[in-house]
Amino acid sequence: MAEFVTVDRVEAGIAVLRFARPPLNLIDLQLALELSEAAASVAGDDRARAVVVYGDERIFSAGDELTELARWTPEQARRIAPDLRSALGCLSRIPQPTVAAITGYAVGAGLELALGADHRLIGDNVKLGFPQIRAGLIPLAGIDRLNRLVGAGAAKDLVYTGRFVAAEEAARLGLVDEVVAPDDVFAAAVRWARRFTNGPSRALAAAKSIFEQGPDRAESAWAELFATEDRGIGTRACADAGPAAAEFVGR
Repeated sequence: MAEFVTVDRVEAGIAVLRFARPPLNLIDLQLALELSEAAASVAGDDRARAVVVYGDERIFSAGDELTELARWTPEQARRIAPDLRSALGCLSRIPQPTVAAITGYAVGAGLELALGADHRLIGDNVKLGFPQIRAGLIPLAGIDRLNRLVGAGAAKDLVYTGRFVAAEEAARLGLVDEVVAPDDVFAAAVRWARRFTNGPSRALAAAKSIFEQGPDRAESAWAELFATEDRGIGTRACADAGPAAAEFVGR
């Protein structure tokens, strides 16, 4: 049974994957693996049409649990690295649309986790960054995705310097997608997720698989949709009454 991670329903169709390891939500190996297990559980839940990922009202995550990293030998690090890297990328494997609702800080491993979400929404007082270089380390799971999001120049600046960025710069760089008032972060994330609760979940999952796996996935993903009920519902409804007419069933 997970110690730090819960999955709840805030309303029909929306799952909330929440992690709480007070006081700073530092990500150690146990928390990372619990997040990965919870993400896999949500991924297989047909009732969840969209997923909100949330720390708490004060802080998303202050980053890596450095006291744990300081104890690992090179041999331990080599053995642990594949599982830890996979766990920090767990949100990208959830087929449903995902939004990271970020309060306070999202730094280090916490920001690496958030990069796997489809949408990152922050309060206007949030700080983000990859300070691992200051501990003689690098981001384990986030460099490639960061590079694709913000470009090589900005990505190298953030990783090499370990500096923090505030909300305005994070939005300008493309590190986050939406900035709201601090007290509105969770509610705004739920509003974003609500747009997909009655959507064509199989088509959304297919589109996401192409974003994650690359264009070679496109032909098979497209063809597979012809076996879904939603494809029949959607094509007939659009042909008869336009693109807003379909009422999808998620199958």
